Amino acid sequence: MEKCVFDNGLFEYLEIEENITIEGKDKNIKRKVVRRPPGIRALIINNENKILLSREFRYELSEWDYRLPGGKVFDAIEEFRTSLKNNTVDASADKTVAKEVLEEVGLIVKNQNLIKISKDGATVIWDLYYYEITDFEISKDGNHLEEGELINGYDWFTFDEVIDLCKKGSIHEDRTVGVLLTYILNHK
Repeated sequence: MEKCVFDNGLFEYLEIEENITIEGKDKNIKRKVVRRPPGIRALIINNENKILLSREFRYELSEWDYRLPGGKVFDAIEEFRTSLKNNTVDASADKTVAKEVLEEVGLIVKNQNLIKISKDGATVIWDLYYYEITDFEISKDGNHLEEGELINGYDWFTFDEVIDLCKKGSIHEDRTVGVLLTYILNHK
């Protein structure tokens, strides 16, 4: 059972009561969480085995950051709730990939592969869906940034260069650092 205590249109504060089984024992758990709609990240690999990173101004950092292209799956919490009820969150995330990649870096996705759903934590529910993209083409129309997005270009980086960016703290989204490093270690 979920009870929404507060909703500001993007985040919701919930009181959740659920029955779970831990090591064969049923338990009734009550917890309080904050939930927001999921996001996607695109790990785009070219035929030279390089990863595409954009250079995006992040307001929360007040500085430029290297990022995987991506964005929100839903613009509002109500859309997300409807998708949860209809069990279509994964399908919605799948559909968002091509849109976000085209908007941010001007590439047309021909094929994508979900490689990880990163969970934020026990009291904050904010999933990030990570996709590997190796089949794409360049759009003749280029990218089309949303209002408020500031991307100062993008470039292809070797695996070693991405590792170096992670070491130097030039990629601030910690979940993305983990996914990038895991990907590189499994594909080197």
